[in-house]
Amino acid sequence: PYLEQELNKRYNLFRIWDYPQLSQLLTQHATSIRAVVGRSNAGADSDLIDALPNLEIVSSSSVGVDLIDINKCKEKGIRVTNTPDVLTDEVADLAIGLILTLLR
Repeated sequence: PYLEQELNKRYNLFRIWDYPQLSQLLTQHATSIRAVVGRSNAGADSDLIDALPNLEIVSSSSVGVDLIDINKCKEKGIRVTNTPDVLTDEVADLAIGLILTLLR
């Protein structure tokens, strides 16, 4: 919610889930969309990237970029970002905690 509120202050956000069909969103707004923000369950495939002629960046608020067509982005000069190592320390802490619990 916080990130979305901050983005809303500066940009027009189009939420895919507000449109019954992705094609409807693309028909109405494709030329004005400059960024795609996704998560571990949503990214940007080749078709979506091709449909957005002014796309400049694809960002994922997760570690992986599995759902982003990296080659297509590279081909079109589109930046790709994600959040690598964001959970590394937390996962290590949890693993140590679980090991300690097992040893009890």
